[in-house]
Amino acid sequence: MKKSIIYIVIIAIIGVVAFVPGIRNFLKDTFFPVATIENAVHISEEDYDIELKGINAPSTNLKNFKDKGVFLNFWGTWCPPCRKEWPSIQKLYDTRKDHVDFVLIAMNDKEEDVRKFLKENNYTVPVYIAQSPISEKILPKVFPTTFLLDKHGRILIKEDATKDWNTETVHQFIDNIIK
Repeated sequence: MKKSIIYIVIIAIIGVVAFVPGIRNFLKDTFFPVATIENAVHISEEDYDIELKGINAPSTNLKNFKDKGVFLNFWGTWCPPCRKEWPSIQKLYDTRKDHVDFVLIAMNDKEEDVRKFLKENNYTVPVYIAQSPISEKILPKVFPTTFLLDKHGRILIKEDATKDWNTETVHQFIDNIIK
């Protein structure tokens, strides 16, 4: 009798962790916040070479961010999950723009749609549209896709799903690792 109660409790705990997104994400952020830095994938000089047309920032090339920590996000106005994470990205930008550079690249979007989206929502995070091909190493397969790159070009975080970016874990990570 005792063993079956223990099994039921264990199964219930596993079920809660597996099927309740808030708990699953909390545990993931707490225990697995980043990939091991030693095993991080590096972005090469060629991977950084992307001409970027500025929407609410001056036009530039991604290689100008090469020796800096970068929050690199690929998104689209047509993408509901992308739109969902924007408020948390804006809040992160407001508090950490002096610690890491933000580069958000609108994909498969018209410039006027991007401008309208930014204006309607009062978003100020720097947004660009790529004017040259994007390396396969960072070209997203799904949207949104976000990379946190350190100043050595290592991908410390790759998130290819919607995420609340305005968490204490992300703030601490930027403050301590990206420097």
